[in-house]
Amino acid sequence: MNVAIDIFTIVAISAGAVFFMAGTVGLLRFPDSFTRLHALTKADNLGLGLIVLGLLPQASGLLGALKLVAVWVLVQLAGATVAQLIAHALRRKGPPT
Repeated sequence: MNVAIDIFTIVAISAGAVFFMAGTVGLLRFPDSFTRLHALTKADNLGLGLIVLGLLPQASGLLGALKLVAVWVLVQLAGATVAQLIAHALRRKGPPT
């Protein structure tokens, strides 16, 4: 049973890392700020969710699991807020030339 949990953890964390790398590639390759922002927010949210999902079975107890979920929720809220602020500023000012 412990081996299955370890394999699940490795697979979920690896998948999360792949999504983080995909977001980084999107940041470097996409042409404008809006598509870069979209690539980062979507890929990073899913990547962090998979990493937290993979770490949950390894948590020391209920308090450790709640801390992981709390960090994930806070990052979700912060990421959405920052993405909205950046998109609003870009729309108001216009794309950099």
